[in-house]
Formats: sequence, C-alpha cells, structure tokens
Amino acid sequence: MIAITFLVTFFLSYIWHMLGVTIGYHRLLAHRSFKCPKAVEYFWVTGGYLAWQSSPLWWATIHRAHHRYTDRARDPHSPLHGIKHAYLGWFFRPTYPEYINPEIQAKDLVKDPLYRFLEQGGNWHKGHLLSMFIGMTFRLLLLLMFGWEIALGSLLAGLTVQQVPFLLNVVCHIRRLGYKNFATSDESVNVWWVAVLTCGEGWHNNHHAFPGSARSGFNRFEFDPSWLLIRFMKLIGLVDWMHEESIHSIFKGDGHQLEVRS
Repeated sequence: MIAITFLVTFFLSYIWHMLGVTIGYHRLLAHRSFKCPKAVEYFWVTGGYLAWQSSPLWWATIHRAHHRYTDRARDPHSPLHGIKHAYLGWFFRPTYPEYINPEIQAKDLVKDPLYRFLEQGGNWHKGHLLSMFIGMTFRLLLLLMFGWEIALGSLLAGLTVQQVPFLLNVVCHIRRLGYKNFATSDESVNVWWVAVLTCGEGWHNNHHAFPGSARSGFNRFEFDPSWLLIRFMKLIGLVDWMHEESIHSIFKGDGHQLEVRS
C-alpha cells in the first residue's frame, strides 16, 4: 500500500509539474500561443513553479531570448557554448546580461504583481532561492498533512521535472540526436524520447519552425499531449483562444521539408 501511494503520487505529481512547464511556462507565458482566464493560468504556472522552474517572468524572458538568438553567441543556453554550460551552467548567472531585459522583452508579464514578486527584482540568485524555499515548504506541508509517502512522491517528481527542461536544452539542439522536419537556421531537432518525458515538447524542430503554435507535434506519430489538453480546455471553455498551425499548409500535403527561419 505504501509503495502504491508513493508511485501514484509520483506519477500524478510528475504530470502536473511537467504540464505546468509545457502548458503554463512555455506555451502560455513564453509564447502566448493561447489565452485563458487567470485562474487557469495560475493553476498551470503553479505546477511548473513547484518543480523549481524559478520565476515565471525570468523563465519566459530567457526562453524568448533563446528564440531570438537561437544557437548564436547570445543564446543563453546553446550547446555551442559547451554541454555543461547548456545544461546547467547558464542557470547560475547572477542577473540578466545587458541584451536581455524583461522590462522590454516581457512587458506583458511584468504587469503581473505575482510574477514581479517571484522575479525578485531581476536577481537570479534570490529568485532561485525563493523558488527552492517555496517548493520545499510545499513538500513539508504535504508531509505534515498526508505523510511521508505523498511528500516524498511529490518531492522526487518535482526534482525530476526540474531537470527535464535542462536536458531538452542540450539534446534537442544536437543535430545527430534527432531529425528535422523543417530546415530552420538553427540546430533544433525532434527527439521522440524527449517528447515522451516532456508531454510533447521534444518535437523541438517543429517548435522552432512555428514557435507561436500551441501544437508542436505535426506528423501523425508525433504525439503531443500538451496540445491535446489545450484543445480539450478550449472545448470546455477554459481556453478562450489558441493558435494552431494548419498541418496541411505546413507540409503542403506531401510531408516534405520546408525552409523556415526560427
């Protein structure tokens, strides 16, 4: 019974935290690929935040910079700067470099008082420490209310999800590890097993070709649970609008690779 409780908690927590990153942080905040009520936004963003993704404003700003400078000198976490830097080294910078300014590049998020508070004035170290403190406090409350099986399952799920975007930053920008549907000007590739771990984010070349799309899996075999959930939320009225690229227009009906700038 203890093992079952732990495993169920781990699985459900992993799904919520991972979707919090993919739906909340990435497709909603970073790319604004759909619109929803604030309560829905906070539900998904909280899932990502409790997986130690740090400030949502910081995360979205860095990700927008990644798309602006993909696999070039100013890309915050390109493997071209070295695998160690791309995986985690960039995370420990004290603050934004001069060419990345959330006040300019994420004006839509700066307006939100909660995101401003979690941002901690642009001090990365303080923002990461606050995220760590809140995440651990959440698990302590689970321990006190529900016992160690649920607290431990939640803790390990959060720590696992924390590492997955770091992994994606590396693996999905090394050409030999995946394939391209689109001839983007960067090194982005689709990697099926990363897509499994990330609920659809591993179709990374597709995403760099069409970053504003709420859908990342375009081919029939490119399963994209995050998009399916966004589409379901749209069906039941929890999403007001979403942007979905037309698959027929993308592939022109023949599946051939297209030249698209990321």
